[in-house]
Amino acid sequence: MNLLQSSAILTCLCLFQFCTWGCAAEPGSPNQLTKQEQEQGFELLFNGKDLKNWDQSGNWEVQEGVIARTGKGGSLTLKQQPLPDDFELKFEWKVGEGSNSGVYYRPGQYEYQILDNQKHADGKNPRTSAASLYFCMPPSQDATRPVGEWNQGRIVCKGTVIQHWLNGKKVIDFDYTDPRYAWHVELLANRGAQLTDRGGVLYLQDHGDPVWYRGIKLRTIPGDESLDRSPVKPATVSDEALAAEQRKLQRIMENRARQQQKQK
Repeated sequence: MNLLQSSAILTCLCLFQFCTWGCAAEPGSPNQLTKQEQEQGFELLFNGKDLKNWDQSGNWEVQEGVIARTGKGGSLTLKQQPLPDDFELKFEWKVGEGSNSGVYYRPGQYEYQILDNQKHADGKNPRTSAASLYFCMPPSQDATRPVGEWNQGRIVCKGTVIQHWLNGKKVIDFDYTDPRYAWHVELLANRGAQLTDRGGVLYLQDHGDPVWYRGIKLRTIPGDESLDRSPVKPATVSDEALAAEQRKLQRIMENRARQQQKQK
């Protein structure tokens, strides 16, 4: 082997080692923007170090690059301006056994449900299970990973279209002006929310359970950008779950009526 061949082999080995290091580092850096995300216009909402851009009551903290709920005190709310009307939000989440939380992204009850589907009671109804638009639209399937493992969440909103993604699968895609979903929209309205509302702030729900978040990234969707509108069929809600849902809704409406009566 001559000197030229030896030099070429050494160069290839160095390039291989560099690539290996680079590839290995990416999965461990959820709180950094990839080159593609930078080109798409994403911004980091959590820097992996502190919560200086978030409001809270001392019950959330950063543990080794992860946002952790550590006690009672309420939700963790982004202090920046309200979310844009058309946006894409990406985040990673995991829960403890039986845990419940949520990502709220528009006024009222726009909630991407965070849940242990197997142990929490809400997991019995797809409309209140993980990745659902809570109390409105069920996901097409349960795409959650086992408790303690990280899940990749994604919310896409443009115009009257709402999409929820979970672990790379689009599980909700609906236009709330579509007459096929009028009953779903009415159900959420009876709970107290209007899907036409805009200008909400992002917040992570404290439901009294252990939950963790990281890799929170946001971008505004340009007006000329088209969405993937491939059809998604909502999961079927069983008769038993529907009955429980109606009992819950009845309690909500009765409580609302009592509150209104007190204000008179």
